[in-house]
Amino acid sequence: MSIENNLKKIKATLPEDVTLVAISKTKSIDEIMEAYHAGQRVFGENKIQEMEEKWHQLPKDIEWHMVGHVQRNKVKFMASFVSLIHGVDRLRLLKEINKEAKKNDRVINCLLQIKIAEEDSKFGMSEEDAQNLLHSEAFAALKNIRIIGLMGMATFTEDEEQLNHEFQRLKIFYDKLKSEFQFTVLSMGMSGDYPIAIKNGSTMVRIGSAIFGERNY
Repeated sequence: MSIENNLKKIKATLPEDVTLVAISKTKSIDEIMEAYHAGQRVFGENKIQEMEEKWHQLPKDIEWHMVGHVQRNKVKFMASFVSLIHGVDRLRLLKEINKEAKKNDRVINCLLQIKIAEEDSKFGMSEEDAQNLLHSEAFAALKNIRIIGLMGMATFTEDEEQLNHEFQRLKIFYDKLKSEFQFTVLSMGMSGDYPIAIKNGSTMVRIGSAIFGERNY
């Protein structure tokens, strides 16, 4: 299957109000351009410097999302162009993003990453920590970032019941905060579990291997 056909197939299964982020990490400029010519405009990377290199080489109407774990010392490399940072899990990181956004005279959209998986390897905040952060004076002082929603990664499992449970938990928490903070994005679901995530209210899915084929390391 070609990248174009894979994209068409996936888009046919997505509700209109769900945004598809094509995860292009490790993929070549040619592969990304094939997806671009098929109409895809939102791409996600997990390494800031790789994303920056691609940003320089690719069309400027592409919306770049940072989907990986963010190191504070690398924020400056993406601050001028990144559209959305998915994996924000601490105040210190928000302060750094705010600082670099200010230098670039921008407001950068971010999602708080909530830990919903049972695996230790997944990053994310607890619901309590997220609430405390959102209601803190330190957060209120940050004028160059905007939290527009939540992101979560489910356990890597075939167990649909567990996936349902984890996604439902995040959706309930999202609904609790939505009106108070004008949230619009609930980013959950990847190649292996996105149909279950959509069923549970996801508004944004991150899909890589189902579009581009398995990853090249």
